[in-house]
Amino acid sequence: MADPPQILVIDDDAELCELLAELLGQEGYAVESARDAISGLARAQEKPFTLVVLDVMLPGLNGFEVLTRLRQSSRVPVLMLTARGEDVDRIVGLEMGADDYLPKPFNPRELVARVRALHRRASHVGHAGAAAAGPGAAEAQSVLTVDDLEVFPAARRVRVRGEEVRLTTAEYDLLEVLVRQAGTVVSREDLARRVLGRRLAAYDRGIDMHVSNLRRKIGPGPSGGERIKTVRNAGYILARERP
Repeated sequence: MADPPQILVIDDDAELCELLAELLGQEGYAVESARDAISGLARAQEKPFTLVVLDVMLPGLNGFEVLTRLRQSSRVPVLMLTARGEDVDRIVGLEMGADDYLPKPFNPRELVARVRALHRRASHVGHAGAAAAGPGAAEAQSVLTVDDLEVFPAARRVRVRGEEVRLTTAEYDLLEVLVRQAGTVVSREDLARRVLGRRLAAYDRGIDMHVSNLRRKIGPGPSGGERIKTVRNAGYILARERP
């Protein structure tokens, strides 16, 4: 029998940790909790968790510092818990490599739904792990190429001008959707559904911030123009310069 997916909750709210352990346990997850940043970071670095739920407001280091240190060695999906109304927290968290965010106070069932969506994406990464060491013959056959951008779906790897680009789970999923539909506008609503596994909420900047991060990481197109373009009131399009 396979081991259950492992979730780490880093939050100093004891009651919330207990509630999430109960709810996620009912969904088949094994949940561990850490009540401070230092112990939470150490646990996340020493064990391969399926997903980390990380609060911004923590004693000692804050959640952003934890995320920065974690991203130096791990691409584990991270769901950040932010204070309601603090848009800057959500933007900063996504810029620093969080996969999604949820403002407090929240409906615990909504958090469970977000965890399930992130887990589905992480499962694809796990299945591709055996191919991640390098592009072999089978991987090369399935490469998606747009100009000097290469995406290897089997290994979930990305190269630009032959150089490897490290992306978070959400960033990779977003890029693959845009690459598969290169030259076609993809709506923000469609991207939220396919990348975040949920409907786009009012004032939700999640997709926009992931696009911003992608632009920074993959850089401009071969001629120096913007590779991912915004189409006002429509969505985003991955430009194709060469036929």
